[in-house]
Amino acid sequence: MEKTLRVCFTSDLHAFLFPTDYRGPEEKELGLFKCCNRFQKDGGTLVIDGGDLLQGSPLGAFCHDTLNDPDCFSQVMDRCGYDFVTLGNHDFNYGMDYLGRYLDGLSARCVCQNLVREDGSTPFPAQIRRMENGLRVGVVGLVTDHVMVWERPEHLGGLSVTDPVPAARAALESLRGKADLTICVYHGGFERDLETGRVLSASTENIGYRLCQELDFDLLLTGHQHLCIPGREVAGTYVVQAPDSGRAFLELTATVGEKGVRWESRAVPAGGSCDPALLRDFAPVQEGVDRWLDVVVGRLDRPLLPDDPLVMAARGSGLADFFNRVQLEATGADLSVSSLANDAAGLPQTVRRRDVLTAYPYTNTLVVLRVTGAVLRRAMERTAEYFALDGEGRLRVSEGFLKPKVEHYNYDYYAGVEYVIDPARPQGQRVVSLARKGVPVEDGQEFTVCLSSYRASGAGGYSWYAGCPVVREINVEMTDLILEFFQRHPGGVELEGAGLRVAGAE
Repeated sequence: MEKTLRVCFTSDLHAFLFPTDYRGPEEKELGLFKCCNRFQKDGGTLVIDGGDLLQGSPLGAFCHDTLNDPDCFSQVMDRCGYDFVTLGNHDFNYGMDYLGRYLDGLSARCVCQNLVREDGSTPFPAQIRRMENGLRVGVVGLVTDHVMVWERPEHLGGLSVTDPVPAARAALESLRGKADLTICVYHGGFERDLETGRVLSASTENIGYRLCQELDFDLLLTGHQHLCIPGREVAGTYVVQAPDSGRAFLELTATVGEKGVRWESRAVPAGGSCDPALLRDFAPVQEGVDRWLDVVVGRLDRPLLPDDPLVMAARGSGLADFFNRVQLEATGADLSVSSLANDAAGLPQTVRRRDVLTAYPYTNTLVVLRVTGAVLRRAMERTAEYFALDGEGRLRVSEGFLKPKVEHYNYDYYAGVEYVIDPARPQGQRVVSLARKGVPVEDGQEFTVCLSSYRASGAGGYSWYAGCPVVREINVEMTDLILEFFQRHPGGVELEGAGLRVAGAE
């Protein structure tokens, strides 16, 4: 006799609960409240989240910075009927105490097999849920092991994140004979093209394809890359990925019988009317966020407006220049390196806290490294890989920054040096001019360079930074440094630019 299971899956909500992007008053078709209105939870349905819930929107910053209380998220997840959650890399950004308080208030079970204590045990092991129809569902959670690269050790509270594959293998074996259907919830994505199998990244940040090749889970729920993959089979495992910010959720139905498992799935876009009870009950939190965000924190002599990512990369960005100015003043470094979010927001002349948090949506702190001219040039050559030329010689974004996910944030803007990039030259030979104060930079020269904690870890293909001596760490989040900058500069700030020129972009 066949049995069915329905799964509703979200991932990478990034603290977007309400239908707003916090940039203006307009209601947007995003956020958990625009998804959970169609979960239709019953005894045959599991509602699962793939991590990265606590950080990413101004609501997340408000709950941490002002309230120091994640209870809002615990309550909302319970009201939406979640059964299982795993952890994303950004869930560790505020430390284990904050994360632990969220989990303690949560009715859903957390599964994260490769988050382990010193003795190798995990606080969040695999679980088996028996559905109303008797179907036994085994659920294993995993998080990308690059948490160990990106996160500050003190935020992990003595825990560590291990290689997901052996952890998943052991958990899967423990479910043999006990579960009729096995689900792996992996906060990570795919290192190969799902159509062709072509390798897209040699990093271990995303190993979803490998999990399918080496293990035989019935279903792999993925996230982290912010892609929408409605459903397909990879090496015998059915895979999906949910997009970020509650723009959609994945609805899957499994039919389990003697011949195995048959899957149907679809991406359900956020939309419709939010549950009035949810909006009413959590209105005080949202009203508190809005008041907090609308406080004026400073003024500029001109607005710093965003443009198309390729245009900004080729011609420079006033917003990136401003971030570099803040970093240089905060650290006293010789040089500064900054990047912009994929969907970069600008800064108006009259700047509110809202504008700062949407312009710089990360929890990065700053690190000052001592680097040589040779390291600097290699890093800039990595940045120059962002560019490609089409068949008619026109500038475009290279595929490596678009697949398997869009990574405009891995294009870096440099301050304190003047440089020219020629995209027509082979990769590794594109920085045709590099000077500081008009003097060519030599390989053996040393500089202090200020970078985000993310980039200083070597993330994004900048591995050379990871081995450089650390001169100083600024354990204050960049958004707070921006707010402090405005306090010191109540008038307008005129930026001169970072000295970038891309050949053919004029």
